[in-house]
Amino acid sequence: MVKRSLTIAGHRTSVTLEAPFWEALKAIAARRGLSLNQLATEIDETRPGNLSSALRLYAFEQAKRGSA
Repeated sequence: MVKRSLTIAGHRTSVTLEAPFWEALKAIAARRGLSLNQLATEIDETRPGNLSSALRLYAFEQAKRGSA
């Protein structure tokens, strides 16, 4: 597990995810020309549950589509 600090909507928050999820999210953000904070903010704005779960689900969905 890897813990990182993110800034979302001007607030710092810590998120703990498995390393492969962080790697996938960083790759997705880079492909989209976003910072990891910007991508996390987008995901946060539409998440139904907690942020860690939303980040994992987003990375998983992108991998299913072949985008991760």
